[in-house]
Amino acid sequence: MLILSYVFLYTLTAACSTRETQVRCGAERPDQNLPLIEGKQIALVANHTSMVEGKHLVDTLLASGIAKDQIVKVFAPEHGFRGDHAAGVQIEDGTDSKTGIPVASLYGNHKKPGPGELDGIDLMIFDLQDVGARYYTYIYTMALTMEACAEQGKQVIVLDRPNPINGTDIEGPVLDPEFKSFVGLYPIPVRHGMT
Repeated sequence: MLILSYVFLYTLTAACSTRETQVRCGAERPDQNLPLIEGKQIALVANHTSMVEGKHLVDTLLASGIAKDQIVKVFAPEHGFRGDHAAGVQIEDGTDSKTGIPVASLYGNHKKPGPGELDGIDLMIFDLQDVGARYYTYIYTMALTMEACAEQGKQVIVLDRPNPINGTDIEGPVLDPEFKSFVGLYPIPVRHGMT
């Protein structure tokens, strides 16, 4: 099943990268996304790549009329919510200085939302751009977040973004599951090419 899903995503990504029209990311489709979150308490996994026409996704949601108290929490991956932490630096929980929204770390010793962290949340929105390299952490932040939401009965929306390198090249050996870690959880090649 994993191989079949991989082939489908690879084909989809390749098709998107060869179109002559501009690709519109999931976050750039408020006509489709806003009705899905209407009346729901939401959390987001977002960072400095979560941009919509030059503005951060959280700022865009607030400007579109989403009430500030409807965004319960933001979860920050490696590099932090606003992208102001160096690679490998442990991210601490805190509050976003721009919006006042609580920010919970998903990097360092804590990589998966715990049961209490999703209380009061109806829906998780995941919006991180990735270059399709096995050893980058965003793909595993997504996997562990989806796993936590499934365990706790929470809905998830992944706002997909194109691979900025390309989605057609696949290179390198497949990970031996014996060596899985947070920089390689699944048996996929070094450059998997997916979004």
